[in-house]
Amino acid sequence: MGQGHNHNNHQTNENGHSHDHHHHSSSQNLAWAFFLNLFFSIFELVGGIYSNSIAIISDAFHDFGDALSLAFVWYLQKISAKPIDHHFHYGYKRFSILGSLFISVLLSVGSIFMIIESIHRFFSPVESRAELMFVLAIVGVIVNGIAMFRLNHGTSLSEKAVFLHFLEDILGWIAVLVGSAVMYVWDLPRIDPTLSFGIAIWILFSAYGNIKQVMRIFLQAVPVSLNRSDLIQSWNQIKGIKSVHDIKIWSLDGNHHVASLHVLIDKKVKLGEFQKIKEEIRKVALTFEIVHTTIEIETEEEVCNLQLS
Repeated sequence: MGQGHNHNNHQTNENGHSHDHHHHSSSQNLAWAFFLNLFFSIFELVGGIYSNSIAIISDAFHDFGDALSLAFVWYLQKISAKPIDHHFHYGYKRFSILGSLFISVLLSVGSIFMIIESIHRFFSPVESRAELMFVLAIVGVIVNGIAMFRLNHGTSLSEKAVFLHFLEDILGWIAVLVGSAVMYVWDLPRIDPTLSFGIAIWILFSAYGNIKQVMRIFLQAVPVSLNRSDLIQSWNQIKGIKSVHDIKIWSLDGNHHVASLHVLIDKKVKLGEFQKIKEEIRKVALTFEIVHTTIEIETEEEVCNLQLS
């Protein structure tokens, strides 16, 4: 029984440089987001107390919690850049999505507390200083807008989770802006807890979507962004390949994927040509963001019990 196993656990210098640059950029973006969130949450808390706005106070505690989680995510993002070693044979890339899971769970817990407090304030409304809320809302839109623009091109799930946070904050501040303008004209104190409730529900819904995406990776589901049928078709078109089967594809961090497959070689192909076919398979895999491919070569004389495609 003639089998060939190959693992492409290395990349070209060019790809390596690209990944290093990506990790450095991600780490910088997360660090920037952490410091911005920390200072703004303090400013927001003071403003919320002075304006007597539960929506702003709730968001201040939510932002402060996010700042602490961002520090953790930033640390995990730096770890994820570490190379393969004897502890982690696929490297440390998954530490990045661990940070994404952490911040998403924290957002969910914070949202539940915001919902409870908003309901309490709705039935026991308190007067808020609408003019101060209006000024804070303008600052909130500007600060979060700058942060969101900075993270807009991030590709890691951690960056996407943080980007989502800043997007939610902008929508929340726009709601506060409109609400404070309405309260300034009309005496409607229940608008403040209503806004807080709406913001919390939106955050909870978005955090759930992010957790779902992270759990797909942890459960080794086929990457959503990868077109499996196109990949198989591309492999089958390689000269000398009769068919590919027992294909397994999963993701390390949402951006870098892993695959293993069995390849049935045409009987006309000579043994010396096997290496060239494997190189072609790897080349196709890299175009689909598959950075590690395990290949098992089979001949027509062999019987494979894993004919799964």
